[in-house]
Amino acid sequence: MKWLADECFDNDIVRGLLRHAPDLDLIRAQDVPEIAGRDDETLLAWATQHKRAVLTHDLATMIPALLLQSRRALGCAPVVLVPDSLPIGLVIEDLLLLDRCARESDWTAGAIYLPLH
Repeated sequence: MKWLADECFDNDIVRGLLRHAPDLDLIRAQDVPEIAGRDDETLLAWATQHKRAVLTHDLATMIPALLLQSRRALGCAPVVLVPDSLPIGLVIEDLLLLDRCARESDWTAGAIYLPLH
């Protein structure tokens, strides 16, 4: 899986993921000039085009953006919705599990909410 962390995604989680899995294909939105500082719709369109799953804490605006992108483009990059209240270790564990074990059919709903268990 290829991942894109949106600009508000907790950098402690990003660092923890990369510490546990240095080969993880993960980039941050703020490091991509085409989407840095842009809205959710732009981010999702870019992620869809580049086949990256989006990591976000922004449950309030990302779901409407996901629905809009799905209607506009007849598809959308998958989104992993991570509540801010979850412990960082649990988030890292769940995301690594998704990265290693998820199948294409697991992403058909468009959004996955953490925690997985």
